[in-house]
Amino acid sequence: MRKINFIDLFCGIGGFRSALASVNAECVFSSDTDSHAQEIYEKNWGEKPEGDITQIDAKDIPEHDLLCAGFPCQSFSISGNRGGFSDARGTMLYEILRIVSHHNPGILLLENVKNYLTHDNGRTLKTTIQLLEDSGYRVFYSLLNSSRYGIPQKRERIYFVCFRKDKIVTDFQFPEPTDEDFVLEDILLPNNDSRLKELFIERSDLKLKKDFPSERQNRPLRIGTVGKGGQGERVYSSKGHAITLSAFGGGIGAKTGMYMIDNKIRRLHPVECARIMGFADDFQLHDRPNVSYKQFGNSVAVPVVSKIVLSIFDVIKDRSLEAA
Repeated sequence: MRKINFIDLFCGIGGFRSALASVNAECVFSSDTDSHAQEIYEKNWGEKPEGDITQIDAKDIPEHDLLCAGFPCQSFSISGNRGGFSDARGTMLYEILRIVSHHNPGILLLENVKNYLTHDNGRTLKTTIQLLEDSGYRVFYSLLNSSRYGIPQKRERIYFVCFRKDKIVTDFQFPEPTDEDFVLEDILLPNNDSRLKELFIERSDLKLKKDFPSERQNRPLRIGTVGKGGQGERVYSSKGHAITLSAFGGGIGAKTGMYMIDNKIRRLHPVECARIMGFADDFQLHDRPNVSYKQFGNSVAVPVVSKIVLSIFDVIKDRSLEAA
């Protein structure tokens, strides 16, 4: 099979690109409005993404086989009769459909948050599928948890794999969970690393369980709280998985969670966040930790996407991807 060309929309720091690099696919276009994301993408991939996709004419985007996008979750404005393509106007899905309408790529690979399943009482998902089908694609989707695909982080995301209908793909299956024995303690920096000094937490209102987990488990293992124990105020064992990295959120453990590591409690370092998103250790980070936290919180989990891509390649290996 010839080399696959892809475009990377809402590309962030390049999670999709990291996954596709492992199968020697070639990125021919990328786009993101965030200047910090553009900076890190350029540092790691040697090219600066284009800016606002809403201002880019579809004809100025190169031809491609695969369109990748982790797009924002937005409601559709629909009243009366279904408007088809125009129903998505004002959303980022509209921008995807606009490019798809011009280029007719063979495959779409899309990602969104778990809440996309129930957003707007399920209407968002239903409308998304309808719009993609109306654009000429057969749609497969599944909710996958990164904890089951080789990284020590609970991260549930919905993935869409869409094949242009003339490809006659009716048998796509998302990858089966691999459930490796791989937990947070396997990827941590040593506590004596000087980069961690600002991450340790000492609180007089810390409350810990009497018994800590002794066995490794592929899920977050809560062992205590600080304050009122709300989100961002919970402590977990390093013998389990991290909670979902978040771009936003409050509390003393905001964005990474708090973990008991060698009898000390701390947040995670950006290097550790990169590892639990599946980025390589030579991936270059932003100089400002808070920017890095946001970037990893917004990224896709690289090993999950890699496994999905392998499943896609398996099903298309005997099929042409050229537009009909």
